[in-house]
Amino acid sequence: MAVSARPLLAALLLPALLLSAASAADSKNNPADELVSLINSNRTARKASSLSDNQGLGCIALQYIKAYEGQCNQVGQNKKPIESSFTDKFAPDCGVQAATLSKITGRLLACQSDYASPAEAFNILVDDAKSLQVLHSKNHTEVGAAVSGTDGGGPYFWCVLFSDGKPSTSFKVDGEVPKTAIHPGCFSGNNDDCMGAKNGAVSANVGTLRLVAALLFAIVCAFAL
Repeated sequence: MAVSARPLLAALLLPALLLSAASAADSKNNPADELVSLINSNRTARKASSLSDNQGLGCIALQYIKAYEGQCNQVGQNKKPIESSFTDKFAPDCGVQAATLSKITGRLLACQSDYASPAEAFNILVDDAKSLQVLHSKNHTEVGAAVSGTDGGGPYFWCVLFSDGKPSTSFKVDGEVPKTAIHPGCFSGNNDDCMGAKNGAVSANVGTLRLVAALLFAIVCAFAL
């Protein structure tokens, strides 16, 4: 019995397309991840330990930004979200299990009207003796970073949260993937492609999009006449 060429073509192409999607999902094109890399490079250059990049903590850092509601003038005025927000608001919005929350041992926050590259953001965040002390503290074991614009543009916020939790057990996320409803914004540790400079730091989640496209393409090919 003759075999239709199109379903056979789909069967041959599907593994390659899925492999491409999986590779995309591991992309490191994320400004929050780049900021964490700069933080760890700076720490190790000064004999401090490298910190684990925790996606749950990174998602919470993004929620921390959103608590400012785009009010750049609130940053640096000793105004910050109340501590109960971590348990009552930030963790649930990210799908982080409340029982796995660990102590926040330091935080860095900056805001400006124009988008800054990760290297520029690092210099803005760490600009005095106090922020250097936070950066190099030996109390930290893990870190989460985030960046977000406001309404698709400026002002842009950068946030870094440090914790003394155990990387394998703290800030655990339900289903192993933080909730996606918190976008726009980029946060570290989740292997998402994330567009920064020209899109208000809106996550692209390119890996997921390509996987869906691959599956749809295979279905169309399989059922085409």
